[in-house]
Amino acid sequence: MYRSVQSAADILAGWTSIVKRSIVPVGMKVKKQTAPIGRPRAFDADRALDRALEVFWRRGYEGASLSELTEAMEINRPSLYAAFGDKESLFRRVLDRYAGGPAGYTQSALDAPTARAAVERLLEGAIKLLTDPHHPQGCLLVQGALTCGEGAGAVRRELAVRRAAGEAALRRRLDRARREGDLPRDARPGDLASFFAAVIHGMAVAAAGGADRRKLKRIAQTALSVWPDGNREMPEKSPN
Repeated sequence: MYRSVQSAADILAGWTSIVKRSIVPVGMKVKKQTAPIGRPRAFDADRALDRALEVFWRRGYEGASLSELTEAMEINRPSLYAAFGDKESLFRRVLDRYAGGPAGYTQSALDAPTARAAVERLLEGAIKLLTDPHHPQGCLLVQGALTCGEGAGAVRRELAVRRAAGEAALRRRLDRARREGDLPRDARPGDLASFFAAVIHGMAVAAAGGADRRKLKRIAQTALSVWPDGNREMPEKSPN
């Protein structure tokens, strides 16, 4: 019985202590418990750029809306502006990522030991890129400009400058080949560079329209028939 009385007394003391702590004196304001303000959710900038690249590549510059971009990048508009600037600035960042990523084959192609091998590698690299099922069809530098209206003149000019830079790089490679005797002295590097650049851009448009690898390969082989020495073929022939 003594133990029962002692237990009851202990329970009563405990409840009394809880009640005392819960009582608020008259006139005292109760402080509300607020959740600590956390930092904005961090995101992977490289991953966000890759997702923006896919949207611009598939939709073109003007076809890609900010809502579609932020949804794909999994960020809100304030975060997009803070990290990348406006839509045009974001697009330029995407172009840099495209040049160093999916289109990165161009530099290694130009490093080939002969001019003919360099052009072959450019054509083959373009075909692989244009028919890769893991990417949208077509070329970003071409597709991005096809749907640009008057309001996107700066973007259209930027794309033209980048395409011209690619052609100029090829011309320099062909100029060197002629100086080194890798091309005939009567070869015209400027004309060859313009021609093959136009072929690659044309293949990009054809791929966006549904042309498959076999068709693009035949276009490339036909284009190579104008090569000054006219003797070599691309390593992999398309079936007739």
